[in-house]
Amino acid sequence: MEFTLDEMREHLNVLETRISAACKACGRERDSVKLVWVSKFHPAEAVENAISLGAKEFGENRVQEAETKFSVKRPGIRCHVIGPVQSNKLKKAALVADCIHSIASVEAVEKLEKVCAENGKILEILFQVNAGEEETKSGLDVANAESFLQSLETREFPHIVFRGLMTIGKNTGVAEDSRECFAFLRNLQQKFLAKDGVFASFDQLSMGMTGDLEVAIEEGATMIRVGTALFGERDYSKPVNDPV
Repeated sequence: MEFTLDEMREHLNVLETRISAACKACGRERDSVKLVWVSKFHPAEAVENAISLGAKEFGENRVQEAETKFSVKRPGIRCHVIGPVQSNKLKKAALVADCIHSIASVEAVEKLEKVCAENGKILEILFQVNAGEEETKSGLDVANAESFLQSLETREFPHIVFRGLMTIGKNTGVAEDSRECFAFLRNLQQKFLAKDGVFASFDQLSMGMTGDLEVAIEEGATMIRVGTALFGERDYSKPVNDPV
């Protein structure tokens, strides 16, 4: 069931307490971690409520839903496409998103560059790594991730900004089980950030959700992705097509 505005405020306060405590515990500033509100399958009204509570970063898994809610741009409100994007949806994703978290091929980068060049847009992207090495997860294989990034070092993509890496923690229900894959992601990100060049802005780590955000923050997350804990349970039976 969707939370009311008051319920969202209460749950946001609880979440903020957790985030602040996690940051304090490892000597980080609270503003070093962005909260991405995962609004997939939640209606336009819920997004408006979130904005009224100060939300600025929203994550959508499906391009069509992102278009429905975020095609009309508003100052300060950013749309993150966080789910895998099929090749035939890359153009639409490029146009609606401020940042895409799930890139895992050179072909996708090339197509996004072409679309953005044609539309005079600068797009931020993160490369998804399957750091937990789970068959059900998308992203670059751990064994190939570094060589993949190295292959991009000498390329030029004037309309694409490489911002960092994204991963999904292990689906075990135990937050600590994700520490190793989060640490792997941080080490990989730091290695390429140090190279400068096309990786000069490679300072973002999108990792951590409701269940493992403390571990993710300890391991350097700069974005955490939270949905149900902020919006309430999703109703998957209803299409979300209310324009925002």
